[in-house]
Amino acid sequence: MLKDFRQFMMRGNVIDLAVGVVIGAAFGKIVSSFVADVLMPPIGLMLGKIDFSNLFIDLSRHGYATLAAAKAAAAPTLNYGVFLNNCLDFLIIAFSVFWVVKLSNLRLKRAAEEATAQLAVPVSTPSEVLLAEIRDLLRAQAVPELQRGKSVDIHPEGRGLPS
Repeated sequence: MLKDFRQFMMRGNVIDLAVGVVIGAAFGKIVSSFVADVLMPPIGLMLGKIDFSNLFIDLSRHGYATLAAAKAAAAPTLNYGVFLNNCLDFLIIAFSVFWVVKLSNLRLKRAAEEATAQLAVPVSTPSEVLLAEIRDLLRAQAVPELQRGKSVDIHPEGRGLPS
């Protein structure tokens, strides 16, 4: 049973999934920091010095000045500023994943088209090869005749013979 579990864990898909989860978690932290520390402060400044992470509704109606003070008092709050930050995090991550998938699909599509193009190269049948050899022989015979000044009629389909 342990051997089966090890085989399952070492399959490519499970390892790829684990790597994807770890990278996704790290990417989520980077995006969260970007939204909270880089993107929202200038937006808050433009909207009148609003700190989005501190926007909340105090359901206890005690009038706490900050979200930290309300949380320290264990007051019930609706933290819509944090929710807005999380929504923005989601949109940025979703947009990034969209582009990664789109570019990956484009690369796979190009690879499939190249493989199809390589398969679509026409392969001559034995009859076509033989006919091409006959045509080439007739042309080779016609060249010396032309050099001696004789008229030669070589039809595109190979019906003409040297005169």
